[in-house]
Amino acid sequence: MAIGLFSLYYSNRMVIKLSKEERKKISQWAEAQELIAKADPEQDISFYAKIVESNTTIPVFLADESGYLTYRNIDSSLIRSKRQIKNYFEELKAETAPIEIKITDDYSQYVYYDESSILKQLKIYPFIQLGIVGLFVVVSYFAFSYSRRAEENQVWVGLAKETAHQLGTPMSSLMAWVELIETDKSFATSESLAEMRKDLDRLKVITERFSKIGSVPIIAKSDISQQLQLAIDYIKTRSSDEVEYIYESQAIGAMANINVPLFDWVIENICKNAMDAMEGRGSITIKCRTKGENIIIDITDTGKGMPKGLFKRVFKPGFTTKRRGWGLGLSLVKRIVENYHKGHIFVKESIPNKKTTFRIVLKQA
Repeated sequence: MAIGLFSLYYSNRMVIKLSKEERKKISQWAEAQELIAKADPEQDISFYAKIVESNTTIPVFLADESGYLTYRNIDSSLIRSKRQIKNYFEELKAETAPIEIKITDDYSQYVYYDESSILKQLKIYPFIQLGIVGLFVVVSYFAFSYSRRAEENQVWVGLAKETAHQLGTPMSSLMAWVELIETDKSFATSESLAEMRKDLDRLKVITERFSKIGSVPIIAKSDISQQLQLAIDYIKTRSSDEVEYIYESQAIGAMANINVPLFDWVIENICKNAMDAMEGRGSITIKCRTKGENIIIDITDTGKGMPKGLFKRVFKPGFTTKRRGWGLGLSLVKRIVENYHKGHIFVKESIPNKKTTFRIVLKQA
């Protein structure tokens, strides 16, 4: 709209200026015609003739009371017949004020002129430009809408797969426990029952996580350092023995407004991605500290890393470097941190074949 309005304003100013220049030029042309008509037979009229001949762009008729006498610069499509020329002349006569040439006291001639083709083109140019801009906006809108719909579809498909993946771990564990108890009753000990209760609790947590998607979760003050420790303890029991977890906290007692199940999901997803990047072997270092009013959480793995060009793309729905991945984990992480916890998450640094660090920034409560 801004481009179109500016174009209309600027073009209109140019049209007004050019129109005045054409009027001035025709006035000089009419004056030259008058001087030629009034000149003595011996008078040199070559200069006036040059002025008359210099008009090569503005359509003009020289007429008197009986009709037109001569014309110049008329479009070839309008001079195929005398009827066309006469009709064109009558239109100009009805629409424009003539310039009078006083030949004698009793006889006058009149000059009727039309806008030049350049002036006419200049008038319609901004509307053509607006049409092109409008077409671009329409195409962009539909392209953006299609992209958004495709992204939403990808999110929902990925979400369904992520749900199945999340439920798979505790379900597999419970099925194994049931099978062992059925084959050997001695496995039904207090320790095995405690482990089964843990998996059932895990199923409850997963159900609560997904039930909060699309709704406003309950946010409450929590000790971030302590919550990180609990999340790491759980992930350790579900990780390979070849993955080492290192936790360093300089934010003991620091509080933040979080939803515990969703916050645990964030840490779990980042750690799972780290394990995939390390191919199940390496170390994950989690550091927590305070800085001003913020709590800084850095999660570093010793995986394959990524080029700088992927730092932002890894959070896009559907983006993944894994053969069987759905590219939804980090997208959900970003939404949980930024939409629900009003925090910020980004890739702080990544060195190919050495390490990657994700940083989470939360406000202290």
